[in-house]
Amino acid sequence: MDDYDAHAIEQKWQSHWEAEQAFHVDNPAPDDAPDEHFYMLEMLPYPSGSLHMGHVLNYTMGDVVAHFKRRHGYTVLRPMGFDSFGLPAENAAIKDGGHPLEITERNMEAIRKQMRRMGWAIDWQREVSAHEPTFYRWTQWLFLKLVEHGLAYRKEAPVNWCPHDQTVLANEHVVDGRCWRCGNVVETRNMAQWFFKITAYADALLDDLALIDWPERTKRIQTQWIGRSEGAEILFRVDDLDLDISVFTTRPDTLFGATFFAVAPEWPQLERLVDGLEQAEEVLTYAKIAGARPTEEREQREKSGVFTGRYATNPVNGEPIPIWVADYVLMEYGTGAVMAVPAHDERDHEFAEKYALPIVSVIDDDGQLINSAQFDGRPAEGARGAIVDWLSEHAKGKAAINYRLRDWSFSRQRYWGCPIPIIYCDEHGAVPVPEDQLPVVLPDVEDYRPKGQPPLASNDEFMNVACPVCSKPARREADTMDTFVDSSWYFLRYTDPVNDQAPFDRRIADYWMPIDQYIGGIDHAKGHLLYSRFFMKVLNDLGMIGVREPFQRLFHQGWVLLDGKKMSKSQGGVSPNELIDRFGADAIRLYILFYGPADQDINWSPDGIAPMARFVKRLWREVHEAATQPASPAGVDTPLARKAHQTIARVTDDVGRRFQFNTPIAAVMELVNDLSKALDDPAARFAAETVVSLVQPWAPHVAEELWRGALGYSTELSAAPWPVADPAMLERDTIELVLQVNGKVRDRIEVPAGLADAELVEHARASEKVQAHLVGAERRVIIVPDKLVNIVV
Repeated sequence: MDDYDAHAIEQKWQSHWEAEQAFHVDNPAPDDAPDEHFYMLEMLPYPSGSLHMGHVLNYTMGDVVAHFKRRHGYTVLRPMGFDSFGLPAENAAIKDGGHPLEITERNMEAIRKQMRRMGWAIDWQREVSAHEPTFYRWTQWLFLKLVEHGLAYRKEAPVNWCPHDQTVLANEHVVDGRCWRCGNVVETRNMAQWFFKITAYADALLDDLALIDWPERTKRIQTQWIGRSEGAEILFRVDDLDLDISVFTTRPDTLFGATFFAVAPEWPQLERLVDGLEQAEEVLTYAKIAGARPTEEREQREKSGVFTGRYATNPVNGEPIPIWVADYVLMEYGTGAVMAVPAHDERDHEFAEKYALPIVSVIDDDGQLINSAQFDGRPAEGARGAIVDWLSEHAKGKAAINYRLRDWSFSRQRYWGCPIPIIYCDEHGAVPVPEDQLPVVLPDVEDYRPKGQPPLASNDEFMNVACPVCSKPARREADTMDTFVDSSWYFLRYTDPVNDQAPFDRRIADYWMPIDQYIGGIDHAKGHLLYSRFFMKVLNDLGMIGVREPFQRLFHQGWVLLDGKKMSKSQGGVSPNELIDRFGADAIRLYILFYGPADQDINWSPDGIAPMARFVKRLWREVHEAATQPASPAGVDTPLARKAHQTIARVTDDVGRRFQFNTPIAAVMELVNDLSKALDDPAARFAAETVVSLVQPWAPHVAEELWRGALGYSTELSAAPWPVADPAMLERDTIELVLQVNGKVRDRIEVPAGLADAELVEHARASEKVQAHLVGAERRVIIVPDKLVNIVV
């Protein structure tokens, strides 16, 4: 037996897998019979640096699932690509001082090498990258389809502006008032932007959550972000401007108690509202400062505001009420304007008290309306419909449904992104680039760094074109698309990556979709995961795909934390490169998944890697020792054989049903321990084969080498069927009974399986180790049949 050489063995099998394209799968031919197939996918990486241990956790988890399913007879699709356009990659280039194309492709090559060194089973023939024209040609084509169907449009609107990254951000990418990427405070600006009409799918996005196997927490985040509310849309008139201001409220029963009116600092009609008034400058200055504060700060700090000098008319009683700009009113809910009812709303009450505004109660302690004219005496809840009916009859309001969700702003004032295929003509306005002229290729520019204006605007050769309609001089759109547009459909391109006639063939996409298992961070719940669902529903409505949800099952891995912070390429992380050099990839794969439950955060420490590397070496020795024993007879029944079958059952259940990745490693370790003590057992070779077969998804290199070398098999383990436990071997004559006193383990004893509770307690009391701790009167006995007795004294 040679010593275990991790690097030689891992390089051998990685070269073999690459040469054989071992994990490539072909798409089915039109006349192929249906088979069992499985689409396994993890979120693709940003090539803004190299991989860290957070990625290792994510992709190793997916690798285990891919191997597990493949060995259960599934045809497994597991591709990989790069989210290579957008802010992360461009900011990395700025930091490194190179061109985004150069830095991005350098990082992509580094990541490919890391992925191959980790031994991940990836179908590299399907690789796609967002910055390749062969990919973004179809991103542009899909954009034009949404334009054609009224689901993409351009308008001037208040937008989130990151002063550091010099670009607009979608609402979903403002976290507590700060940029998702750089962490700087976000400002509000009015700008012409491109939007996707995601709000048209708000109800479908809510309703279809019931159809997918996602964590309840993620469903709850999306439900709250979409924010469907039923209530009324009410018009408050500003007579001297001939202006009706619409507000949404879920409490029309409190309308008679509205004593002032408040608008958000970002409210788009604020300039018109104060135009010509003495306090206009004061109001607009306040609005600029207040609107720049983070949302969290505005919600938590003491309320502030300024009177605009205008009044609105309460539609139910004709009372003029003052219009204020208030920092606690947010544009992201309703219309950015609220009717303030200080007697029945805590925030309104705080504001009214501060500025000495009237407070009128309209609901008594018994829940009946008061001070509400003809509606007095009615139960408040029951009166809502009657008040809405009155408003509707008088053309002053109507029943309405409101959503917190806003249309997705996706145009960015940055260079490194997919060009938006629109041409602006003085005569014909915004004209789509003809399909036969796609892709609109991203040109090179002398200076791509953000300056507040799109860098493409400085490239006259790119910008100046002829209008496709009239051939007169025109200008291209200078903004580029948000990278989240690319990641909203990339998984469809994986199914048909070299198609040059369409983004994908529907027959092929329908074969693979939806993705059976998707793995990625919960931080994408309001962004990528929502956008992808929107895109799928649009494509389904356009007849391009036969399913409406992209990800049937979703799992969120925990974060790998370094000094209490999530590892990231931008903020710092631990590279696997040096660890692979020291310990080998199999030890790293085992260690990162053995650390704890996969959905729990990990405080990174390398201390346990060396012991895991020693386990791999021990595995190597014990299997080689057992391999010298005669083949185990069929149906051999010894304690070691039973342990092997129990381990098969446990590992299969942990991965297949419970989606646990640490406990199977512990089970295999136990079996290795038992094997080491029973190498002369008739089942020794069977136990060794079981160990190697079960550990293969976690440690594929050493497993293949042992399978083909020490155990002498002629075919690869990665293609071998998964072992199946014999049910008869899972029945146990005896069990290990854990004995506790006051919850502390005092003894473990072997007893016959299936004993009655009284007999279990009798055995517990007979233990000398237990007797030594039975001080005081017994209060109660807790029994878990065939597992545990806990005596509480």
